[in-house]
Amino acid sequence: MEMNTLDVTKAKAEIRTNNQSNVVMDFVLLGFSLSQPMELLVFMLLLSIFALTLMGNMTIITVVYVDLRLHTPMYFFLCSLSLLEILFVLSITPKMLENLLSQAKAISFWGCITQCYFYFFLGTVDFILLTVMSFNRYVAICHLLHYPVIMSGHVCVFLVMGCWLFGFLSTLCPLIFLCQLPFCGPNVINHFFCDYAPLVRLSCVDTHFLLMIEYVLSSVVLLTSLSFTAVSYLYIIATVLHIPSATGRRKAFSTCTSHITVASIFYGSAIFMYARPSQGRSLDLQKVVAVFMAIVCPLLNPFIYTLRNEKFKETLKEYLTRKSSILQPEP
Repeated sequence: MEMNTLDVTKAKAEIRTNNQSNVVMDFVLLGFSLSQPMELLVFMLLLSIFALTLMGNMTIITVVYVDLRLHTPMYFFLCSLSLLEILFVLSITPKMLENLLSQAKAISFWGCITQCYFYFFLGTVDFILLTVMSFNRYVAICHLLHYPVIMSGHVCVFLVMGCWLFGFLSTLCPLIFLCQLPFCGPNVINHFFCDYAPLVRLSCVDTHFLLMIEYVLSSVVLLTSLSFTAVSYLYIIATVLHIPSATGRRKAFSTCTSHITVASIFYGSAIFMYARPSQGRSLDLQKVVAVFMAIVCPLLNPFIYTLRNEKFKETLKEYLTRKSSILQPEP
């Protein structure tokens, strides 16, 4: 029964082209080959994760904004990361949820191009921002006396804007090449979103050069940012180990553990997907890792950071207490 549904979907996908020029007008995202009850179950699960991700990251932004005690570089970068995670999940998840409830599972040509661009644009900004956050921790621990000067408000804004600018420019060239490719069918993408490589392979021309560009750019961005992050934490660990007091060492490590956890999960997933040769990869395994990176990782950000940050938890409790007291009716 599942195979029949899949065949019908493929047949519809191949028909939906422009008859005059034989140019693809839309694509079909196969996603996972699941039965209808399983698709509904996955829909409910992903919808819950999506809602928790939005609420968690919006809570971080709100609490930091309303409490002046959290107006520091660390929380400024954390707010930037939360905003980025919200935009990241919004670029992928809504269409994925729609397709889980739809038989057609279609996305327009320009909708697919747009989704592909924003996925890589926001993902690139994410990695560079994680590197900036590791540099912030390095300065805070290894150069504590100079920290207010080095990480001033203007520097923090400049670094975040630099992350967005780099992400925009680094993904612009592949986007231009992608928009110039001819697509004349088939138009079935064996994925749950418009990933670059599966999309490019549907072109009517040889795309080996474009796939090589994608592999090189992804590897350079991932491995370079990972190297800077790793070096920052090596210096941090070396400095912390020289702190004479056990309490001081524990406190210093606790401020970095959450960032190391988030960075490790995000880098590990991305390197598995984009910094390895594509030959011999399991498509189903690729999809599972993609779900983890695009949907689960943005959920982990607010929970990992808040659960390991005593100052933020105390501020959140105070904020919720104030809100509840305001909402309570006067006797």
